[in-house]
Amino acid sequence: MSLDPAARSGYADHPPRMGFFTDTSVCIGCKACEVACKEWNGVPEDGLELTGMSYDNTQSLGASTWRHVAFIEQIDHPGQPRWLMASDVCKHCTEAGCLDVCPTGALLRTEFGTVVVQDDVCNGCGNCVAACPFGVIGRRETDGGAHKCTLCYDRIGDGLTPACAKACPTESIQFGPLDELRDRAQARLETLHEAGVAGAQLYGEDPGNGIGGAGAFFLLLDEPEVYGLPPDPVVTTRDLPRMWRHVASAAAALAAAALISGLGGRA
Repeated sequence: MSLDPAARSGYADHPPRMGFFTDTSVCIGCKACEVACKEWNGVPEDGLELTGMSYDNTQSLGASTWRHVAFIEQIDHPGQPRWLMASDVCKHCTEAGCLDVCPTGALLRTEFGTVVVQDDVCNGCGNCVAACPFGVIGRRETDGGAHKCTLCYDRIGDGLTPACAKACPTESIQFGPLDELRDRAQARLETLHEAGVAGAQLYGEDPGNGIGGAGAFFLLLDEPEVYGLPPDPVVTTRDLPRMWRHVASAAAALAAAALISGLGGRA
């Protein structure tokens, strides 16, 4: 798997791959990122009702929640109760199933290596919704189209920081060249381990994982499942080439059988 998805998509000369590193160890659950995302991108409100999910009024990522702050209360945590808070977002995968299944080309890879949806090209088929291993993409009832985080493509194209990272008061959400973020994340992980935080771990950054590495990755304080993240995400379309080869082989075998049958009938 290539670590340079922009080059694979035809950008011969492009800027560094950009992404997010979200350090959940310093997230305070203020939801400033959610608000900033909605304000800048014109994303509709979707969380004004009580949900019974603690302080989590938006519940999950979707067409109208591009940044979602999860609140996890661990009553039975060894030692003492604690809150885990994490701001989730689209992973902008290196191997993106949503791109593979889009029939109109509405989903595209940008020169920054990110994945965006072109609203005016999307036909609302929903293929990308089913293809995402993280449940990130959703269809909005008002327009029927698929929507998700763009990593503020319009802002980063002008040299600006994405709205969520700009608004984060603790720098839990960090934005920059992906290689630099990986180095920064590794240093932060080592610091936490030296401080005795044994459960701290990085999630999504490994290029050898099932999505070829995420463009938005996380430092977690517990197992991914605790945060509602799949422990071993896999691009849902990884078997498509093998399946098409089988289809081609089967079609060739059927054609050969039909030809032999026809020759036998004339004999």
